[in-house]
Amino acid sequence: MGQIKVTEAPIRGLYIIEPAVHGDSRGYFMETYNQRDMEEAGLNMRFVQDNQSMSVRGVLRGLHFQKQYPQGKLVRVIRGRVYDVAVDLREGSESYGEHFGVELTAENHRQFYISEGFAHGFLVLSEEAEFCYKVTDFYRPGDEGGIAWNDPELHIEWPELTGTYPGSTDASPYCLKDGTKLILSEKDQKWLGLRESFHFTGKV
Repeated sequence: MGQIKVTEAPIRGLYIIEPAVHGDSRGYFMETYNQRDMEEAGLNMRFVQDNQSMSVRGVLRGLHFQKQYPQGKLVRVIRGRVYDVAVDLREGSESYGEHFGVELTAENHRQFYISEGFAHGFLVLSEEAEFCYKVTDFYRPGDEGGIAWNDPELHIEWPELTGTYPGSTDASPYCLKDGTKLILSEKDQKWLGLRESFHFTGKV
């Protein structure tokens, strides 16, 4: 081992992974994924699909999950800066309903592993951000679920975001500190709060 540093978050099942970055005057090199190093760190997941998205400043995607085919996700940012959040939806978990957030940037090279049983989302804080992630199960149309990104019960403090909760997921009352309006998909403005949402059963 030695190529990665793995730190378990305060919520069990969440990990921050920092690769070894080798740099000089030409630039840098790093391994973005090494199965052997991950297994030596106790992370034995198997990835089946890679995804990538680009979003502009003020876009918030989430909070998403798959119901019957939950995905573990290894996420990172290759351009820009985002605030990434995972919410525990595992029934019986001592941290059910709690969240953990971490800033991911192209410069800090951090990766965030989110085990199955969590809802996930992120807010773009740079002018643009390219977001890459590996998943442990395939995307299944019709299996999507989500919870309200601004549910007061979650107590998520999205950085740089201002606005007063309107009693719904409506994006219009919110903006970033520089006046950039919050941008949500139509779908992400329809999710319900934690109490009305799906939760994962089974072994925690």
